Amino acid sequence: MKKILTIAASDTGGGAGVQADIKTITAMGAHALSVLTALTAQNTVAINSVFPVPEDFLSSQMDTLFSDIRPDAVKTGMLLNPGTIRIVAEKISRHAPQFLVVDPVMTAKTGNTLLTENALDLLKKKLLPLAFMVTPNLDETFTLTGIKADSVSTMKAAAEKISALGPKTVLIKGGHLNGDPVDLLYDGRSFIEFSARRIDTPHTHGTGCTLASAIAVELASGRSAPDAVKSAKAFTEKAIARSYSLGKGHGPVNPAAAVLRDAELYRCAKALTEAVTLLKQQNIGRLIPEIQSNFGCLIPSGSRPEDIVAFPGRIVRFKESLKTLAFPEPGVSKHIAKIILTAFRNAPRIRCAMNIAFREEIIQACKTLGFSIGEFDRSKEPPEIKALEGATMEWGTQKAIDDLGSVPDAVFDRGGLGKEPITRILGRNPADVAAKIIRIAEIV
Repeated sequence: MKKILTIAASDTGGGAGVQADIKTITAMGAHALSVLTALTAQNTVAINSVFPVPEDFLSSQMDTLFSDIRPDAVKTGMLLNPGTIRIVAEKISRHAPQFLVVDPVMTAKTGNTLLTENALDLLKKKLLPLAFMVTPNLDETFTLTGIKADSVSTMKAAAEKISALGPKTVLIKGGHLNGDPVDLLYDGRSFIEFSARRIDTPHTHGTGCTLASAIAVELASGRSAPDAVKSAKAFTEKAIARSYSLGKGHGPVNPAAAVLRDAELYRCAKALTEAVTLLKQQNIGRLIPEIQSNFGCLIPSGSRPEDIVAFPGRIVRFKESLKTLAFPEPGVSKHIAKIILTAFRNAPRIRCAMNIAFREEIIQACKTLGFSIGEFDRSKEPPEIKALEGATMEWGTQKAIDDLGSVPDAVFDRGGLGKEPITRILGRNPADVAAKIIRIAEIV
């Protein structure tokens, strides 16, 4: 297991600093080591006070650690003052870890200064020459270079100026650019641009810490600088996409998002497999339509088609039972995904659906069981919807919900030209949907 050392301050709110670094390093499968440079009294709206760790204790932390454990990479965050930078640079120079990633933290989102003015010169002269990579944002880039980097071309000029200070690579983060963000990596010879989509959220506390820590893990794992940045950015984007509100100000990003998503996907796939196993035992092959079936489920944190787990190749009829061709996977069924997401937007408790055959006796069985039923008529589909590939299911499901006034247990249509009539059974989870289908099969 790779060992990653973070040298940074403590954030009492848990969104940035050492806390964010440890969460990131751990989520990426490495072991987190930590040296504290300062304690902060902060929440989501303010940093009320900062207590620098005494220099002799800072020195003791680093000597004690390096005497027993050699980190595979080191990441620095908030260093605050000249004494801290001097000690950190001295210890890094002496122990010479292979990778040092410097996140030159200077101000907080709350506006607080996190690097004193007289410390900047030491940062540039003592620490940056030791760095494998430095990761300034646009404001930090201006402080380091005097260049207002507001475009890719000015970012390139600034990167060259920072590179002259000694780091092997420079990553200028363009999160504050107008439009979609572009990060720029410079290795002293060539530039690489990393474009991304802007995620609309105010909850971005800890973004820089998360990215720099993720880069340190990837470098320690043997990735090249461009590959490390690419992978770390993907990890950080997931953390931002699943950030959350905390307190009254800027909430934190969620470094555990990727791990939690994988766990949710697995649990969802397992629940679908168990539900289909129950259906196979009930000999419900007669309920499978000619176009075959699919059975999908939206993970708890999901909201997009790729967050829906379903069966590749669909569920097919085999004599009086069912057959599945593979273990459930995310993002494999656009058809069932549109139905689930439409229902979910109207009633977040509904996250699951399976399509079965349409026959009058099936609808009668639903009525007998007391299920709520919705219907849509394909002949009334607006031309502009019909012209959009795959839009029918979203329109039809929403039409059935609107007409009924709630999300039903079953939505059916009687087909159309070249379209088989189908019934869709909706529910809270795979077990709920399977139970409804089994009850229908007991009557039909």
